[in-house]
Amino acid sequence: MESNWLSRLKDLNQERIVLVVAVLIFATASVALPGFFSAPNLISIVRSISVLGILALGMSVVVIGRGIDLSMVAIMAMSVAWYLQLLGDGMADHTALLLVFAGVLAIGLLNGFLVAYADVPAIFVTLASGSFVFGYVRSQLISSDAVPVPEGHWIAMLGGLRFASIPIEVFLFAILSGAMFLFLRYTKWGRYVYYAGDNPIAARNVGMPVRPMLVLRYVVSALTAFTAGLLTAASLHSINTRVVNSTLLYDIVLVTVIGGIGLSGGKGGVRNVLVGAALIGIMLNAMTIVDIPLLYQNLIKSTILLLAIIMDGLLNPRDEQTAQQGDI
Repeated sequence: MESNWLSRLKDLNQERIVLVVAVLIFATASVALPGFFSAPNLISIVRSISVLGILALGMSVVVIGRGIDLSMVAIMAMSVAWYLQLLGDGMADHTALLLVFAGVLAIGLLNGFLVAYADVPAIFVTLASGSFVFGYVRSQLISSDAVPVPEGHWIAMLGGLRFASIPIEVFLFAILSGAMFLFLRYTKWGRYVYYAGDNPIAARNVGMPVRPMLVLRYVVSALTAFTAGLLTAASLHSINTRVVNSTLLYDIVLVTVIGGIGLSGGKGGVRNVLVGAALIGIMLNAMTIVDIPLLYQNLIKSTILLLAIIMDGLLNPRDEQTAQQGDI
């Protein structure tokens, strides 16, 4: 009886279910909430989805390969804050950008090396590296929690760019989504991500570069976080490092999991990120219009995340090998 129930559950397509729910919430909010279906609000939804979706793209590559990156938000905020601080201190733009880029690259390489070659569980590596990045940058490299974008800088101009009244970050999200889709679907190394996530031992036995690929995934995640941070600074004309202590990291995980990317690895793709981002973006916007207090918004999001993880556990059960590996 139980096996038949699980079999029917597995026949369900989580991505389609989430898409239907997103459409229903959108339709209901369009009718019931004044101003929801207005052009400015729709642009606001798409804009918020873009930055969150870019972060989820980086997270998805790691999760598909049986890992997780809890340092993304710290890298996003602190790298851009350091960059803006260097500019404010008078450093040349290209020098500051190269220095910060090297720092982001180093953190991604360190995360990947410790997980791939030192066999430290990813959840502990990235939690520790995120805490270190936040603490070190805030105490040693920047002078305040909020660091402004210098007047006339290209980041400020980027934030004001519009095409057909649509912010530039929407187009950048579309470009990055297309690039990630092509990488995962049509490149040899992209397919390795799925093979290694599905069965890393078998992938290693047939000669796939499992450990270098694991390092690459954390580098991609770090660089994606840096890109999202630049777009956030462009939109707000500053970066506030207190976002590290916000619920943004949980939103990233929520978008990744609820869209249908299995935590057990080897499953999912860009389309799942798009569907998950659409649902969360629409839902958060509707709750804001209804003026639901932030405390209750977080409660609703955490409940949805818990349900998504339970559903993922039923649809994509972790095998003994995954449990022993301790990746997530």
